[in-house]
Amino acid sequence: MRRHIMADDMQIRKLMAEQDLEQYNDLLRYAFQVTEKQLLDYGWENEDIRQSKRPVLEKARVIGWFDHGHLASQFAVYPLKMNIFGHICRIGFITSVATYPEYTGLGLMSRLMRRSLEEMRELGECLAILYPFSIPLYRHRGWEIISDKMSFRIKDNQLPRKISIGGYVRRVEENNPDLKRLHNIFAAQTHGCLLRNDLAWEEYWRWDVDDTTVALYYDDHDTPTGYMVYLLKDNIMHIKEMIYLDIDAWKGLWKYISAHESMVDEVVGNNYSNESIAFWLEDSDIRETIRPYIMGRIVDVAQFLEQYRFANCRGGEELTFRVHDPFLEWNNRTFSIRLAENGAVELLPEESVRPVELDIGTLTALLLSYKSPSYLQKMGRLKTDEETLKLLNNLIPKEKAYISDYI
Repeated sequence: MRRHIMADDMQIRKLMAEQDLEQYNDLLRYAFQVTEKQLLDYGWENEDIRQSKRPVLEKARVIGWFDHGHLASQFAVYPLKMNIFGHICRIGFITSVATYPEYTGLGLMSRLMRRSLEEMRELGECLAILYPFSIPLYRHRGWEIISDKMSFRIKDNQLPRKISIGGYVRRVEENNPDLKRLHNIFAAQTHGCLLRNDLAWEEYWRWDVDDTTVALYYDDHDTPTGYMVYLLKDNIMHIKEMIYLDIDAWKGLWKYISAHESMVDEVVGNNYSNESIAFWLEDSDIRETIRPYIMGRIVDVAQFLEQYRFANCRGGEELTFRVHDPFLEWNNRTFSIRLAENGAVELLPEESVRPVELDIGTLTALLLSYKSPSYLQKMGRLKTDEETLKLLNNLIPKEKAYISDYI
């Protein structure tokens, strides 16, 4: 019965802020089990709750399935920009993915995803990323893990005590212009980092409580070179984010953290640099955990390769990627490339030398440097000969993506 209704009576359309806001919020809160009490605990008033996601409908692209005017399933794309090995690319951050349980199993989400990816392709957004609620579900559709989140927990007596560094730290308001300026500089020099627009910054602050604090580090020339966002609660310092442009800013911020030793029992936080902080501490016996964070998928392989920059090129190297992508047929083919000395890619009309066979998810993880070519071949995710593997290991930049945003 439901399949008949889906085929004959349901329709896909764009959600509009004026007429669909309430249904959009209702589906999000149902799917993710966010209660009104929880929202009020964050400081939202009733009208604020209803309006909280309005900017998404106004500035992002949101489509949904409607059953006789009732929203059944939805899918949103935030248009953003990402630094991919020094090249700023247009991407889409997928969010607000939700379906009422009575409509599951009908293929609604796959069709919403397909239509959104088609639109991203038309707009030149070569990569899609998201925070997955189900890794297997997205892997089945060509997505793969591309970044991790490392969490740490440091006891007060393990905080560094002998940091000798100049400069100073000042607590500032969240709208301090140096905060956004610092993040823009950091994003421009950090692979994987998102360039936050106004909508991304709104989401960044959306669920923070009033006691959230921003601290800026200034060097000896009074130039801001680092910041941290944190919360002091129940004798614990919770570090939401720490950005630094150089080692002096890193040390200056940790000196500031250590100055809270008498106020806290421990410091907890997240680290997106893919480097353990334990090695740096005098007492390295701390608790650190790692978990998959962001998944991605190349939307259009040809568009992505044309914007990509390989490393250590002499010029003239050729490769052939035999890509398997059953979800998006325009990627399900062979791509042959020739590299310039600066790492830029020229697409060749016919199949060339050095074939590399892999699926679209593996190609995404490979080109974003989440896993090395050697590892992917060892695990059976990539097939090629030893000479080509050696070349790939040399050509792929060795820097994991830094993605700290959750939208």
